Formats: sequence, structure tokens, C-alpha cells
Amino acid sequence: MMRKTSMVLLSAATGAALMLFVTQPRSVLMGSSARAATSDTYRQLNLFGDVFERVRSDYVEKPDDSKLVESAISGMLTGLDPHSSYMDAKSFRDMQVQTRGEFGGLGIEVTMEDGLIKVVSPIDDTPASKAGIMSNDIITNLDDEAVQGLTLNQAVEKMRGPVNTKIRLKIIRKGQDNPIDVTLVRDNIRVRSVRARVESDDIAYIRITTFNEQTTEGLKREVAALTTQIGADKLKGFIIDMRNNPGGLLEEAVTVSDSFLERGEIVSTRGRNAEETQRRTAHPGDLTKGKPVIVLINGGSASASEIVAGALQDHKRATLVGTRSFGKGSVQTIIPLGSGNGALRLTTARYFTPSGKSIQAKGIVPDIEVLQDVPDELKSRTDTKGEASLRGHLKSEGDEKTGSQSYVPPDAKDDKALKMAADLLHGVKVNANAPATGDKAAIDKPANKVAN
Repeated sequence: MMRKTSMVLLSAATGAALMLFVTQPRSVLMGSSARAATSDTYRQLNLFGDVFERVRSDYVEKPDDSKLVESAISGMLTGLDPHSSYMDAKSFRDMQVQTRGEFGGLGIEVTMEDGLIKVVSPIDDTPASKAGIMSNDIITNLDDEAVQGLTLNQAVEKMRGPVNTKIRLKIIRKGQDNPIDVTLVRDNIRVRSVRARVESDDIAYIRITTFNEQTTEGLKREVAALTTQIGADKLKGFIIDMRNNPGGLLEEAVTVSDSFLERGEIVSTRGRNAEETQRRTAHPGDLTKGKPVIVLINGGSASASEIVAGALQDHKRATLVGTRSFGKGSVQTIIPLGSGNGALRLTTARYFTPSGKSIQAKGIVPDIEVLQDVPDELKSRTDTKGEASLRGHLKSEGDEKTGSQSYVPPDAKDDKALKMAADLLHGVKVNANAPATGDKAAIDKPANKVAN
């Protein structure tokens, strides 16, 4: 018998992916109705074959057979729901790189500006930082090839490559009269999915941008570092910022949730057949030693980030602040199709929070809603329509909700949700329904909606 190896995907974005598992083939007892359905299916397949042959023989230009087949597969999958799709070999490799969170490269965060590559920042302790690459440097050439005319993805792909291989960069730097030539040796780069800082001298602020294979370890590292830096006695609590986090690995969402919980269910996934239901539960051991936790979410918080938010909210372990989340409550399985053939991304289950709620096309409602002040020129672009607005989305039971603010001010002093979180941890606001820490109430809520 053939065994099928698959990966479980949880993300609203195109690129993230997940936990390996092996599924066993199902035995099928075919009755008369099933045989009739099968016969009808074969007739449809014959129709597809007839159309395929007619296109091959009569189209105005000779088509590429492989592209015809790929397009047919892609059309079949995208017709199911917004998150099922076909990935060609390159897209599958890119997804695996994103999932691992590490690759051979230079260690530069970049963006595209006026057709050129601009350095956002070098990553600490990487070839780029060691070579003195600076924020706002403009990269004009890669190995003597001009980057103008390349897309950002094409330029990034050229900078990535096998570890210990060399690449030459030509850089224009403000204040320098002449371009700078730098030769870098690629190294193993880990994507930082977790960033942290001290907020208000006594609060640990941790930002989780995605859920890849590095996320839980990054969280543990930052919790330990900030606890030591601030001091366990002085530390008021943790702010976990998952705003505009599109999701990622199911396994990482589970282990991140587990880091704050002592017991209980984290998430359940339910497929078409009852026997496929799976439940994930927490293990003893709270990484924060029971300190208060505030979770920030918004309209861009989707899938894996919604699992974490839902688990901590249902267990009353955290207070959620911000705006309603995206509402992607489905699980995708990545099914490799063999060497060089790419993979299928197929929706195979819905997930449910510990209380048994599906957030599909609804999202998670924060305990305290905080709306940001949005600049006039951005007001038409700062709301996320959510899962319910996607064509062909899986329907939800009951009323669906769509549209939620996803703007995060670039300057922390203008961030109302962050200020609310800090006020809660400092006891400025009072919420009688908040989670408890030890024997006393940790945080309290002044009102159901705040926009101050």
C-alpha cells in the first residue's frame, strides 16, 4: 500500500506551512450509488481529456502541455476555497524555506524603492552586519548585474544561495561620493519571527510576526532575556503583539500557546470524517511564571495567531486588546506530488478554540476594543476585509463578520492599543472580568470599547 506524506498548513498568507504527518489510505466499500457517482466522474474526466486534446491540436499557437495541466490543476483547487491551491516546484521550495525560517543568505532585510533595493536593516551577527552594511544603503548591482528591472523577489532569490558561496554587492550610501563594492560570503540565516524590547521600564513587549520553526525557541529566549533584564520582582507582565501576523505552523501555534498554559485543550481540528478529529492539550509549565499577559490582535491577525489568541482568551490566561481578528478557521494540508512536481495545498479541516467555537469567517473578538487614529491619507487602506469577504470561503454557522481595522502606528507613542496594554499591566484601568494570576485579579477592563 502507498503511504501519503503530508504537511498541515495554517496561514492566511500564501507562504506559510506546517506539521508533518502520515495518513493511512482509507478502505472503501462501493455501493451502487457510489458506482454511479464514479461512472459520472469518469464521464467528466473524458470531457476534460477531449478539451485538452482540442486545445493541443487547434489553439492558435502551440501550447505548453505541462502548463496546460498545471493550469487545470490550479483551477480545480482555487475553485474549492481561497486557501486551496497548486504550488509548482519553485513555489513549494520557497514555502519550505519560509516554514523553516532559515536559509543560506546574507542577513539583510530589504525593500524595493524606485526600482532599486533599499536595505531596511542588517540582521545582527550575519555576513551583512559584519561587512558593515547599513540601513538605507541602496543596492544597485548583484555580481555585476543591475538590480533595476528585477522584482523584489527576484533580487532576494539572487542574494540567497548555498552557504559559503560568494556574492558581490555594489552599494550607494548617503554621504559617500562613490559606490561601495562589498564581497560577502553567504551563511546560514535565521529569520527573526520574534522581536522584543522593554516597555515602560517594567513591561516585557514581545512581537511575533509569523509562526515558523524558530518561533517557540525565539519566544523562550526573549522571555528569559527580558525577565533577567527587568528583574522578576519588578516585571509587571508581558505584552504579546500578534497584530498583522498572518499565521504559519500549526505546531508552533500549539507550543506558543502551551508556553503560557498549565493545562487544558489548546485547539481541536475536525475534518470531514469524525475519526479525523484531533485535540491538542497543554503541558504543565508556564514560561512566564504566572505573570499577567496582554495579547494585541487586529484585522490582520489570522489563523495560527488566532489559535494562540483564542486559547489564551478561552482559558482566561490573557486579556485580548485591539480589533476583531481576520477569521481564518481552516487548516490546509500540504501534499507533495513527487520530485519536481510541486505540491497541493488542500483545505482538510476546520479548527476550534478550547470552548468549541469556530472563528471561521467571524474572527476573535478582543476583550477590549481599541481603535487607532488613522492618518487621512491611509484611511481607505487600513481596514482588512477578513475571511468572510473572500470569494468561495468556507461558510460559518451563524452570522459572519467582515472588516476590521489593521493599522498599527509606526511610532509607539501613537499606538493606543499598546498604551492600553501598558495601562492594564500598571493597574491604571480596572476590569472585573479579567483573568486571575495566582489568588488575585491581574487585569481589569473599564469598558467594552475604548478609543481614547
